[in-house]
Amino acid sequence: MKRSSVKHRIDVAAGRKPADLLLTGGRVVSVLADEIVKTDVAIADGVIVGFGSYEAKKKINLKGGYLSSGLIDSHIHIESTLLTPAEFAKTVVPKGTTSVVADPHEIANVMGSRGIKWILQASEGLPIDINIVLPSCVPASKFESSWAKLGSKELKKLAHLPRVVGIGEVMDFPGVIEGRNELLKKIRLIPGMRVDGHAPGLTGKNLNAYIAAGIHSDHESTTASEAREKLIAGLHIMIREGTTEKNLIDLASIVTPANSHRCFFCSDDRSAHDLIKRGHVDDILRMAVKAGIPPITALQMATNNAPYYFRLKRRKGAVAIGYVADLVVFDDLKNFRAKKVFKDGKLVAKNGKLLAPCTPSHKPPVGNSVHIKKISKNALKISGRNGKVRAIKLVPNQITTLVELIAPKISDGLVVSDIERDLLKVAVIERHHSTGRVGLGLVRGFGIQKGALASTVCHDAHNLIVVGTNDEDMLIAADALKKSGGGFAASSNGKILDVLPLPIAGLMSDKSAPDVAENYDRIERASKKLGSKIENPFLSLSFMSLSVVPRLRITDRGLLDVEEGKIVSLFN
Repeated sequence: MKRSSVKHRIDVAAGRKPADLLLTGGRVVSVLADEIVKTDVAIADGVIVGFGSYEAKKKINLKGGYLSSGLIDSHIHIESTLLTPAEFAKTVVPKGTTSVVADPHEIANVMGSRGIKWILQASEGLPIDINIVLPSCVPASKFESSWAKLGSKELKKLAHLPRVVGIGEVMDFPGVIEGRNELLKKIRLIPGMRVDGHAPGLTGKNLNAYIAAGIHSDHESTTASEAREKLIAGLHIMIREGTTEKNLIDLASIVTPANSHRCFFCSDDRSAHDLIKRGHVDDILRMAVKAGIPPITALQMATNNAPYYFRLKRRKGAVAIGYVADLVVFDDLKNFRAKKVFKDGKLVAKNGKLLAPCTPSHKPPVGNSVHIKKISKNALKISGRNGKVRAIKLVPNQITTLVELIAPKISDGLVVSDIERDLLKVAVIERHHSTGRVGLGLVRGFGIQKGALASTVCHDAHNLIVVGTNDEDMLIAADALKKSGGGFAASSNGKILDVLPLPIAGLMSDKSAPDVAENYDRIERASKKLGSKIENPFLSLSFMSLSVVPRLRITDRGLLDVEEGKIVSLFN
């Protein structure tokens, strides 16, 4: 900060010079004092400099609205919105979001350091602060094949990049507990910076060992008892409410006046469809208050806690003197509809409409990243034999899975999908190096009666995953994504029903957010025509390969039992 800027702010604060902007007639929601105060707010150089009566070059009457700091998402994968940073900003800024902390490990798995740098470049000049944490687990584990491998040496080269605020979620918790040297190097890579955790179901001494390694937070709790144990053990708790991972209702009860400063909100993975239809952090606020969290406490968790946790250099997260004037005005503290949004003291959105320019400064990477050999029909065949198989069982509205032992359907000596029992074939095809490697398994819970669904959004290595009732439709859906450069595809009766192309790394669209949401709706309707009865079947499919969340997963290397930490045979 220039000394002249500091002197100017002091002069404005003291009343010797006029403010750039004075917000009048509003009610300040002070998350620092836990109260609401009727006062005017003076802004100079994009910073809050005073409360009370001031002369100003410009005045805006808030007409009794509630003035809050801008909303902050403490942990999000922008790639999971299926949008570029610019389209993401266009969608969430009018809803009150002014900052996010993004973990770009999705695009890093596909593009390595180049993908991380592009996320930062593509977010320059937008009316939102997109900070990042460096991906700690690329690939997430040794049981899946990504395009890139980012070790501690590679991450060290990225640590100097602007807006790097910490180390991203350390997903290989077994490796941490074992004390693997390379993982420990990543955790200690940047002294003084936070290290996000990822510890689904960890408890007891394993949890203690994980935290002792230098982990500071967790966003994977699914029950109040799990979150409470982690909170007592010393972790900050990110309460997640995404598109497929819905934990807020179950965790709201742990928040108390004494511990609320150690809890904050995140969306993790939220689709463009949900961002447009439901909202972003504003939607989480509505749910939090409805679940019993007091409004000011909920706003504290949505604004002030993340900046303190990440030790951000710019003071933000509160309507207070010396804090950045990232602000949002609400009519009430129940519906949290953003009437006005300010970024650095400038009005950037009003009544749901973006006013600020949102033009990306860097074009997205081009080129098809789906590199797979022609897959033969034999590649999807599973030889049958007597006995039961280990089937992946979906857990509704969660990314965890269960193991179900069940006798498969055998036809002509081969294991085939069993529609009547909702036991479908699932395959993961390696798509980065054209190895031809295919992992095969069975899954219950999709409810498809015909056809197939395929996706290159396949956490976390992002190979190509496909589930279906027959091999022909599975191969057709996979081939469609090879041609489109990635995305979602639905097929039936030997034909493609619909495709949502995601040509940027097979993860993001180059289209506008409304176009993506419309296409998403359309392909979701196609999945319903195939018989799927679950919400967001494509996003549920994308997590079937997540090799660091219990229990049973399918990767290009085979069927993985996460708790046992090894590839297991399909037949028990």
